[in-house]
Amino acid sequence: MSPPAEFFRHPNALVESDTIGGGTRIWAFAHVLPGARIGADCNICDGVFVESDVVVGDRVTVKCGVQLWDGVVLEDDVFVGPNVTFTNDRFPRSRHRPSQFLKTVIQRGASIGANATILPGLTIGRNAMVGAGSVVTENVPTNAVVMGNPATIRSYVDVRTPTSSELQLSDTTELPTGARSTSVPGVTLHVMPLFADLRGELSVGEFAKDVPFVPKRYFLVFGVPSPKVRGEHAHRECHQFLVCVRGQCSALVDDGVNRQEFRLDHPRLGLYLPPRIWGIQYKFTPDATILVFASHLYDSSDYIRDYDAFLREVAPRGDPEC
Repeated sequence: MSPPAEFFRHPNALVESDTIGGGTRIWAFAHVLPGARIGADCNICDGVFVESDVVVGDRVTVKCGVQLWDGVVLEDDVFVGPNVTFTNDRFPRSRHRPSQFLKTVIQRGASIGANATILPGLTIGRNAMVGAGSVVTENVPTNAVVMGNPATIRSYVDVRTPTSSELQLSDTTELPTGARSTSVPGVTLHVMPLFADLRGELSVGEFAKDVPFVPKRYFLVFGVPSPKVRGEHAHRECHQFLVCVRGQCSALVDDGVNRQEFRLDHPRLGLYLPPRIWGIQYKFTPDATILVFASHLYDSSDYIRDYDAFLREVAPRGDPEC
């Protein structure tokens, strides 16, 4: 059996755990308790405190002044900024220790900005980003960028937004009718016919012509509080066509490789989502109403609601390692 890989320990660091990966660096005045597990090639900066029931993956950076309490899990490639505060007890009382601390999981590739506070029992999704000084009170979805107190979703990472010259103009009456391809294969943005006169405006679409399928179902989404997010799922067989008939919202589409966001701000714009496309709607105005046509009747088994499961299902089109 080969000897365990070496790690660097500053002379002023106190490391009581014997589970430290090779290439990891633990700097001055850090304290790692017995039982804590830290992976390879990590950087544990000055003044970091790590309790016993903590798991840190590989290539993790924990900046100065952070305390990792029992129940905190940092997966591979996580970044934790200076003075980030983790918690593990919703109702702390002096000398009242719960039988089990809540688990907080920061998933692979996520980043947490300086001075953010993470409430206990939450999951920060893969590749998500938490803005500096934010207070996170709810789970953060994969790829989401959250900010504020309480933290809300402001955008998503690696999202391409079409320019007005490509797909959208400030005045949709100037757009020619028809479907436009997007950077997410299979997804199309449709500009529906518009007729206007002194009596008002009328937009119309024909199924299997302007809308690429004949629907069996429709539903309306309305009254969504602006910080909230709808969708966050994909379908295995169902096709969907979205029209924001009132107000505005943003729609994000993702095939596991490409990610693009659209602002649906006129009843003339329709967004077609084929099966196996992850869809999210957010940034709702208070009056926003989305009309959705669906090719299939409701079937709960047709939904993919977990992003990691979605990546596994679309692996031939996406990441082969998922």
